[in-house]
Amino acid sequence: MYKDFFVGTAIQIAIIITILITSCSRNDTDSYENQYLDIPDSGFEAILIKEGIDSDGILNQRMLRKDASEVSVLDLNFSSEAVISDLTGIEGFVGLKKLSATQQEITGIDLTHNTLLDTLVLSGNYISNIDISNNLNLVLLDVQSNQLSAINGLSKAAHLKELNLSFNELEEFSIENETLEILKISNNLLHSFDVKRSINLKNILLTTNELTSADFSTNVELETLLISDNKIQNIDLEHNTGLTHLYISSNSLTDLDVGNNQELIDLKVDRNPNLNCIKIQSGQNIPNVSISEYQELNTSCE
Repeated sequence: MYKDFFVGTAIQIAIIITILITSCSRNDTDSYENQYLDIPDSGFEAILIKEGIDSDGILNQRMLRKDASEVSVLDLNFSSEAVISDLTGIEGFVGLKKLSATQQEITGIDLTHNTLLDTLVLSGNYISNIDISNNLNLVLLDVQSNQLSAINGLSKAAHLKELNLSFNELEEFSIENETLEILKISNNLLHSFDVKRSINLKNILLTTNELTSADFSTNVELETLLISDNKIQNIDLEHNTGLTHLYISSNSLTDLDVGNNQELIDLKVDRNPNLNCIKIQSGQNIPNVSISEYQELNTSCE
C-alpha cells in the first residue's frame, strides 16, 4: 500500500513539474514575442541602428517591438553601408505612415499590419507581387522599376492620389478608384488597360507598352495623356475636352481628330506611318506641335 502511495505521489509530482516547465517555457516564448521583433536581414538592422531606432545598438537579428511601434517615418533608401533583401520585422512598425526603401534587393514585402501607411516608395527593387489590401490610407504608391506582374488591393485604397507602376512586367491592368489623379505605367508589357471607372484621372503616362486601343471616354478630367510607343490604331478623345498635352507618337494610327480638344497646347503625333492628316477645328491653335514631314493639321481629312 505504501509503495502504491509513493508511486502515485511521484507521478503527481512529475505531472506538476511538467506543467510548471511547460508554463514557464510558454511564458518565455510569449515574453519574447511581445517584446522583440525578429530582424534577420543584417542590412535592415544596420540602418535601424544607424538611425537610432534599434535602441540596443547591436547586430543581433532582433529589436524591441516598442522601438518599432514608435516610428512614423522610415527611410531605408540605398546606402553604401548596407543592402536590404528581407524586410521581415516591418510588421512591428504599426505606427508607420511613410516607408521608403529604394534601390535595394527586396523581392517581397508583407504590409498587412502597416495599416496607417499613406506613403509607400519601393522603387528599384525585385518585387514581383504586392498586396495593399490592408493599406487603406495610401495616398502615394511608387513601385516603379521592379518585376511586378501583379498588384492587389488598389480598389480599396480610398485615398490614393498618385500611383507609379512604370518599368515593370504588367501585361494587364485595370483599376476602379475614384480618388486617383496621377497614373504612371510606362514601360510595361500591357496589352489590356482599363481605367474607365477611375473617373478623376488627370495625368496618365502610358508610353512604351503593347496597346492597340485604349478607352478614355469616361476620364473627362484628363489633362495629360502620354501614350507614345504603343500600337494604337484608333483613339476617341471627343470627351476629353480639358486635354492640354497629348503625346501619341510612334503608334499605328490611321486617323486622329483633336477638334474637340480646344485646350491642347502640346501635341506630338509624329512617326505614325499611316496617319497623314490630323483633324482640327477652324481657328484652333495648338502652340506646340510635333509632326512628321508627311503629316499635316487640317480641318478636313479624307
